[in-house]
Amino acid sequence: MDLSQPVEENYANPKTCFFHVLFKASALAFYMLSTLFADSFVIIFVITVVLAALDFWVVKNVSGRILVGLRWWNEINEQGESIWRFECLDHESLARINQKDSWLFWWTLYLNAVAWTIFGIFSLVRLEVDYLLVVGVCLSLAIANIIGFTKCRKDAKNKIQAFASRTIASRFSSTLQSAFSLV
Repeated sequence: MDLSQPVEENYANPKTCFFHVLFKASALAFYMLSTLFADSFVIIFVITVVLAALDFWVVKNVSGRILVGLRWWNEINEQGESIWRFECLDHESLARINQKDSWLFWWTLYLNAVAWTIFGIFSLVRLEVDYLLVVGVCLSLAIANIIGFTKCRKDAKNKIQAFASRTIASRFSSTLQSAFSLV
């Protein structure tokens, strides 16, 4: 093995990556090709939204946790206020996240929303209000995942920074104590 050549990193979770992309692609592909398969708007609406909902669930509960070590959910408390909850791996586990997996996760998350936005613009220009409804539902699910995972990533970074600050302060304090105890 030639050590002077850079080592190409492979996907650590190829099956998860495959399904992460598959559900996005299936919803988009069915929507694009739906007029070839079905004449009924109701069938197109139901199948497209079900595929987008499956994508939403897989990203939120499976691929987000495995590919980037993040998970989020939103709760409504007794006062009717929305509360965001976040889970992330510990600092050491987050450092071991495969960069290709992470790259695929984030890019497909954003590109999916861009594709639905483009479909929305086409529906708007063609004055297809019913298809704009399909796109609106699918775009809402895509944006919900973007917002959830972006907030979760920021929360994880804040937790890591707080942990690092506490660790440094603790080390500094113990060093100072040991220095003064010697005197």
